[in-house]
Amino acid sequence: MMFCSLNGAARWPAKQSARAGFVGVKSGVMVGLLALLSACGGGGGGGDSPAASSSGSTAAASSTGTCNLADFQQQVLDRVNALRATGGSCGASGNFAASKPLTWNGLLAKASDAHAADMATQNYFAHTSLDGRTLGTRVTAAGYSWQLVGENIAAGYSSVESVMAGWRASDGHCANLLNPAYTEIGVACVAAPSTSQYGNYWVMDLGKAR
Repeated sequence: MMFCSLNGAARWPAKQSARAGFVGVKSGVMVGLLALLSACGGGGGGGDSPAASSSGSTAAASSTGTCNLADFQQQVLDRVNALRATGGSCGASGNFAASKPLTWNGLLAKASDAHAADMATQNYFAHTSLDGRTLGTRVTAAGYSWQLVGENIAAGYSSVESVMAGWRASDGHCANLLNPAYTEIGVACVAAPSTSQYGNYWVMDLGKAR
């Protein structure tokens, strides 16, 4: 796995990646982007390990990619909310008290799915799409009216448990998972064609709606 962020970079064992991004308050008071290859969360880094991302919005049903994993949505919610129920230390990103559970938002899941599919089919790994679209652009295009959004991405992870463990172990990604400001989440996992670097791509978009 390898971590890389706008703030620095560090290497992990290969074939798994994750990045974490934070867009911030839409007014522009808090704006930034963090990326981690090897685990996605709220703070910087990047790497060669499974990737995923998330953001929040309304809880509409959605047909997002699941990499054929059973009970995908419930597994994600159970894992994330178990972490939030206890809180904990995210290293350099700070300590977090227990916080309220996130709810699934179909619009955030739609944005996550579209970005995961785009990375899988075009064989890249980044928070910014190859055509220049950002997290905020993608979430808005999906119909989510937001105050705050964040994203974790990952690639190569084979299960919800493994990608969540990767994010939890990374300071920035962990901060995204435990941040009490977020209220909603949408996650997708998309299997990539054989020509792509990783077997699948994960995106977790977190948000707080207007």
